[in-house]
Amino acid sequence: MRDGTGAGEARRAHRTGLRAHRPGARGHLAGPRARPAGPQARHRSGPGVHAGAWWLWALALGTGATRTTNPLLLALLLTVSGYVVVTCRPNTPSARSYSAFLRLALAVLVVRLFFAVALGSPIPGTHVLLTLPEVPLPHWAQGIRLGGRVTAEALLFALYDGLKLAALLICVGAANALAAPARLLKSLPGALYETGVAVVVALTFAPHLVADGRRLRAARRLRGRPDRGVRGLLHVGLPVLEGALERSVALAAAMDARGYGRTAEVAPAVRRTTAALTLGGLLGVCAGTYGLLTAEGGSYGLPVLLAGVAAALAGLWLGGRRSVRTRYRPDTWNPRSCLVAGSGAAVAALLTLAAARDPQALHPGVVPLTAPGLPVWPAAAVLLGLVPAFVAPADAAARKDAPDASRKGSREDARKDAREESS
Repeated sequence: MRDGTGAGEARRAHRTGLRAHRPGARGHLAGPRARPAGPQARHRSGPGVHAGAWWLWALALGTGATRTTNPLLLALLLTVSGYVVVTCRPNTPSARSYSAFLRLALAVLVVRLFFAVALGSPIPGTHVLLTLPEVPLPHWAQGIRLGGRVTAEALLFALYDGLKLAALLICVGAANALAAPARLLKSLPGALYETGVAVVVALTFAPHLVADGRRLRAARRLRGRPDRGVRGLLHVGLPVLEGALERSVALAAAMDARGYGRTAEVAPAVRRTTAALTLGGLLGVCAGTYGLLTAEGGSYGLPVLLAGVAAALAGLWLGGRRSVRTRYRPDTWNPRSCLVAGSGAAVAALLTLAAARDPQALHPGVVPLTAPGLPVWPAAAVLLGLVPAFVAPADAAARKDAPDASRKGSREDARKDAREESS
């Protein structure tokens, strides 16, 4: 037995040595070929884009979409956002949610057109497309009608209005695809740490509840028990709530073991200054926003808004001194992030300026019925949103290709090991 065991150990040692000295094998003897190359190395060499930069870019494009009802400009803006998403989104589960936002935007557009057909529109028109049976309504429902004439002008106005809302939803979907909300919440200032953790926990637990419900319903179906109706809901809901409670208790114990909720000692003067700056900054933001939205406050709205934002940021910075936490691999602002956020801000600013100087081009009329034109310099302003596609595609491509390359290499090594073991 000892001879057989020794021979077996010798053969295994011999195979291990062959694998260790094989060119490209894994291990400390593999030489320089063991270092990852290609897309994975490119990903490590270049810093990524900050999550806040992606959200600022997408929300700025959404702000620009609210400044126009021109379908050509809105279609160009949707094309720009879609191209950037396809080029720059990472290979993560949240990046696949862009198609869901596209379907939601299409549903919103269809619902808006349905309401224009069924409930009518205040837009007068002479081009009647069809006439629906009109339902008589009581006198207290004056101004509302069901059915009646459907004109091309009313449908076109509803299409323009629904397309603007759909563009806003798609821009939010682009932000969610390019940078997950949980990644954005990790960059919150220290003063909002508890709020960010609560939101992240809520976003994490919701998919688990759905998965638990599906699993329990499938188990009841396999046992021949009802999984629908009030009875099925009661039998499925109680185990789901029990599992969520157990998961919450385990999470609370883990957070307590890691020191969650511990704060540093700060001077009373710093606490009072923090509260005054934060409260005053929020009041200034509210007053400045009200001034910008009203015609009378146009002179003081912007200065008050900027002063309020500055005071609120100072209060959050001082409040962050109470937090003693550290961040694991925090996102950092770099020139690429500034270019991404700046391109979106430029699109929003230029479209806002164009809406003020040439409202007819950005808000084409429907009475009389005319075809909308494409204004040149607003369209060029929308094309500035393509900057992220040229600034940030390298790390996105690396994130897409690196997992595939590593999986391919691991499969090839596994096949070689299996062949050697069989021989």
